[in-house]
Amino acid sequence: MTEVASPAPVDAPMSKRPGLPQRALVLAVTTGCFYLLYLRLDAAAAREGMTLVPYMQQVFRGVAWAPWLALMVAYSGFYFLVDTRVTTSVLNWFVDQNIRYRDILPIRASAYIISLLSEQVGKGAMALYLNRRDGVPAWEVASVMLFIMFGEVFYLMVWAVVGFFLGGSALPDVFGWIPWIGLGGAVVLTLWMLYFNGTILPDNRIRNQRIFHAFRHARPWHYAAFFLVRSPALIGAAVVYTIALRLFGVDASLLTLFPFLPVIFFAATVPTPMRAVAVTLWVVLFPDNAGQMAAFGFVQHNFFVLFNALLGLVFLRRARREMFGT
Repeated sequence: MTEVASPAPVDAPMSKRPGLPQRALVLAVTTGCFYLLYLRLDAAAAREGMTLVPYMQQVFRGVAWAPWLALMVAYSGFYFLVDTRVTTSVLNWFVDQNIRYRDILPIRASAYIISLLSEQVGKGAMALYLNRRDGVPAWEVASVMLFIMFGEVFYLMVWAVVGFFLGGSALPDVFGWIPWIGLGGAVVLTLWMLYFNGTILPDNRIRNQRIFHAFRHARPWHYAAFFLVRSPALIGAAVVYTIALRLFGVDASLLTLFPFLPVIFFAATVPTPMRAVAVTLWVVLFPDNAGQMAAFGFVQHNFFVLFNALLGLVFLRRARREMFGT
C-alpha cells in the first residue's frame, strides 16, 4: 500500500443512535411481520381443527431436538471459522499489515456478543480492537467492514441466481425476477469498480474519502476471491438446513431449498427483533407447512446468533486482555 494518512482517534464514535424515522420503520416492519405470521398460523391451525397454541405445541413436540442441536452446534462452529477467514483475508488485502487468522479469532467471536444488539456496533468494536492492539487506523478497518457488507450483497445475489437455475420450475413465480436482479447487480458492480479505479468520473473526489480506501484498492479478483472464500458457509448452510428441516418434519430437497437461502439470509440482515422478516419468509415460501416453518425459522435464526454469542464468551477474556491489558 502506498497511501499514507494519520490514524483516526481511537475514541471516534463507531455508530450513531438510530433516528426516530428509522426506529419507526423497524417497528412497522416487525409489527407487519408478526401480524402476517399470526394470520398464516391461525389459518393453518384452523385447517387442523385446532386453536393456535395447541397447534404450535404439537409442532414443537414433533421436532427431533437432540440431532438438530448437534447439527446446529457443528454448523455454527464451521460458520465461525469461515467468517473469521473472510475477515482475515479482506483485512490483509487492504490493510498494510500481516494479520494472522488466529489473532482475528478472539475479536471476531467477541463481536458476535455485541452484534446481538447491533451488527454495526460489533464491526465498530473490531475496528477499536485492531487500532488498540496493532495500531491499525480505525478508518481503514471501517473501510474493510464496508467492503465486506457490500460484498455480502453481491455474494448472496450470485448464489440466488445459481439457485434459480438449479431450482427451475419448483420455485414460486416471483423468483422469476432473480435473473433480472442478478443482471442489474452485475451492471451496478461493473460501474462501481470502474468508478473507483478512476475510469468513470475521474475528477470526482468522493472516491478519495477515507471510508472508500478498500474500494479504491480493490481489483476484480478481490471481489471474485471474496465470493469464493465466503461460499463454503452458504454451501454448508444448504446441506445443514435441508437436514434440519427434515428434523422439523418438513420433506425438503437440497435443490428446492438452495434458491431460497440467499433471499432468507439477506432478509435476516433486516434489524427487526428475532429476525422477524426471515422467520416470516420461511412461512410465506413454504405455506403448506406453516407451523413447522414458523418454529424452524424462529429457532434456527435465534439459536444461530445466540450460539455465536456463546462462542464470543469463550474468547472474551483474551480479547479484553489484548485490548485493555486486563
